[in-house]
Formats: sequence, structure tokens, C-alpha cells
Amino acid sequence: MVAAFGGLIFGYDLGISGGVTSMDPFLKKFFPDVFDSQVLTLITSSLYLAALVASLCASSITRIFGRRLTMLSGSILFLVDAGFNAFAQKVWMLIVGRMLLGFGIGCANQSVPIYVSEVAPYKYRGALNMMFQLAITIGIFVANVLNYFFAKMKNGEGWCYSLGFATVPAVMIVIGAIFLPDSPSSLIERGKDEKAKQELIKIRGTSDVEEEFMVSESWFDSQVLTLFTSSLYLAALVASLCASSITRIFGRRLTILSGSILFLVGAGFNAFAQKVWMLIVGCMLLGFGIGCANQSVPIYVSEVAPYKYRGALNMMFQLAITIGIFVANVFNYFFAKMKNGKGWRYSLGFAAVPAVMIVIGAIFLPDSPSSLIERGKDEKAKQEMIKIRGTSDVEEEFMVSEPWYPL
Repeated sequence: MVAAFGGLIFGYDLGISGGVTSMDPFLKKFFPDVFDSQVLTLITSSLYLAALVASLCASSITRIFGRRLTMLSGSILFLVDAGFNAFAQKVWMLIVGRMLLGFGIGCANQSVPIYVSEVAPYKYRGALNMMFQLAITIGIFVANVLNYFFAKMKNGEGWCYSLGFATVPAVMIVIGAIFLPDSPSSLIERGKDEKAKQELIKIRGTSDVEEEFMVSESWFDSQVLTLFTSSLYLAALVASLCASSITRIFGRRLTILSGSILFLVGAGFNAFAQKVWMLIVGCMLLGFGIGCANQSVPIYVSEVAPYKYRGALNMMFQLAITIGIFVANVFNYFFAKMKNGKGWRYSLGFAAVPAVMIVIGAIFLPDSPSSLIERGKDEKAKQEMIKIRGTSDVEEEFMVSEPWYPL
């Protein structure tokens, strides 16, 4: 249970970012003059770069030092990340914090599912692995609730509290991981067979573990898992690095549409996969889609939404992530019970449903006036603004040059 709830930290840190970047005191502090898309790209891509490096290294770390120590290390990185972000005075502190978050995510994504699969009794293994995903959902939801209240603080320090509260789940998991037993499979992998047997007896609460202990067949290929996991981060990193130029040259709407189409194709590859390479390609396409969406959606919402609704709509983006993870867990629960063994295909394939919704929605979305101005289409930008606001009285808003106001 403690291991599965490692997803709380992951979810909280994911959920808190969108709300914080829509708080005016945060934007005025770190982007006082001009909204720097290159700095935003660096802040966004630093997480994926760190997560990619951590994913590539985590396989060796979990094999050499064990799953429990890897989880503990990831939790400590989350804790330090919360400190850097909460007390940030310069952009570089945010970037360092995001990188620490990325290292923590890479360690957690590699070690927690393996640990749960190895330690949990067979009949509860699926449920506990889904609990890891559910914990991510809970973390995102709690982050959005806290963002809502902290955004109303009059002293302009709400963003500090939002980021700093990440220490709460991090401390919980650090303490929990200290008392977790090590995985018997991990101990065997490190040549500690006798200790592994003792741990298994302690975990199961019975000495009748001979049959389970003697199982030597392993379906688990850590190198393939590393490739599968890191492919998403690699693709998301590349997409994040490119998305800044894409959104500037082609506009936010087209970037959202492109990301949705990539996500749709990725869902198709995963649902109909016959070989591991198809899963890896599908995962990379999902990563490209995520990288495009993470860069373009918050910017689009901030530019198009009326000022007083902008924070709420940015939080809705995070809330949509929460709902998506929750729905995925519900589907996983029921599809896992399918007798024909094809439940995983339906779980992966259903990702096409929200992808199609966003593709259709993006086709009919108006382009962002700021994006049009950026591309030298001032007159069209003004027309779009009139259409979006439903009034021709947009001169004052259209002339606003401060980047954190919606154009």
C-alpha cells in the first residue's frame, strides 16, 4: 500500500504545475518583462530530460541497490524538488527543481510497479498496481483544490505554498519507504538468497513459501521495460524542445491539433500491437503528443480565456488529467477481468476516444490572437478577438502588451 501510494507525489507535482503557472504573482516574478518561450521550453523540457536520464539509469540502480532504495531515493528527490521550487527566487531554481522532479519520476516509474508486482500476492497484484495510478489521480485532484485556494491569497505568495506542500506526500513516502521490506526478487538478483527467503516469510506471514520462492521463470525483462519507459520521455523531451518553435511558427491551435493526432495514432499502435517495437513506437507517439500538449494548451488557455476565468480554465486542464487517469483506472479494472486476455488492448485502444474529441475540437477552435500577432497577422488577430469576446469593444485588451494578460 505504501509503495503503491508513491503515485501521490507524482500526481501532486503534475497537478500543481499548471495552476502555479497561471498565478499572476508567479508570472510577474519570473517573467517580469516579456514572456520568454525559450525559457518556458527549458523549464518544460528539463523535466523530460531528467526523467529520460533517470529511466535509462533506473534499471541498473534497481538491480544493483534494490527496488526499495530506488523508491526511497526518488522520494528524497521529490522532497528536495519541493524545497527548490517553494523558495525559488530565480528561474534557474525552478529549472533545477523540475530536473529533480524528473529524476524522481524516472526512479518512481521504474521501481514502484516492479516492487508492487514482486511483493504483492498474485491475486492482489493488479489491484495494487492500479492503486499506484489511482494515487496519481488523487494527487492531481488535491493539487488543484490547493491551487484554487492559494491563488486567492492577497500577499501574492500562494504559488510558494502550492509548490511547498509537495513536501507533505514526499515526507510520508520517505518515512514509509524506510520501513518497507526489500523485494525478495531483488535480493535474489543481488545473490542474497537466504535473506530473500526470510523477507518472503515475513511478507507472507507463513513459512510455507517454498513453492513461490523456487519459481525461477521470469517474464520480466528490465532492459525492454527501460526502453519502453524511456521512449515516452525521449519523445516528450524532443517534442518539448521543438514545440516552442512549432507554436511560434504555426500557432497554438495547430500544435494542439498535431499533438492530438499523434496521440490518436499512438493509441492505435498500442491497441493493435503484435510486437514490443509497436508498443515502443506507440509510446513514443504518445510522448510527442504529450510534449506538444504540455507546451501549447496552457499558453492557448492563458491567451484566449478572459482574465478572470484564466486561472480556473488552466486548473480545468489539470482536472481533466485527473479525470483521465481515474477513467483509465476504472477501465483497467474491468478490462483486466476479461477472460479472452484482450483486455489490455481495449485499455490502450480507448485512449483514441479523448484523442478524437480533441482533434475534432481543435479543428473548430479559433486561433489565439497573440499567436496571430506573433506571426504578423494583426488584422486577423483583432477579428479573432472580436469573435472570441462577442463584442467589438476590444481595443484596450488588444493593445495590452503585458504577456501575462490574455491576448
